[in-house]
Amino acid sequence: MIIIGFFFVGIGVIGIFLPLLPTTPFFLLAAICFARSSERFHKWLLNHRLFGKYVKGYQGKEKIPAKIKIFTICLLWVTIVLSGFILFRELYIRVILFIIAIVVTIHILNIQPVEKIEKKQDNGCLTV
Repeated sequence: MIIIGFFFVGIGVIGIFLPLLPTTPFFLLAAICFARSSERFHKWLLNHRLFGKYVKGYQGKEKIPAKIKIFTICLLWVTIVLSGFILFRELYIRVILFIIAIVVTIHILNIQPVEKIEKKQDNGCLTV
């Protein structure tokens, strides 16, 4: 399981640099492998300054700001459309890219947004 965990870490690292390869699912798979085989490597992954944020966000069920959700979805679709029309001519690849974009968009939309707390200056009341 440790070897498989590091294999998934490697693919996750590649996914950081390749926009069409997902990163987070591979780090999550690595975390599962490490959790079942090595407490040391599991802690290493969770506390890693770069990789840990991918796993902790899902384990802690953190929320993300609405602006980040919108930016992420827009960037996703721009990347998918440009990749589909510039890099690939085959219809089946374009269909696969489109399906991936839909699934990822649904996933991002299902992540809870951070509620913004604003303080009014006139009466000091908090509004959400």
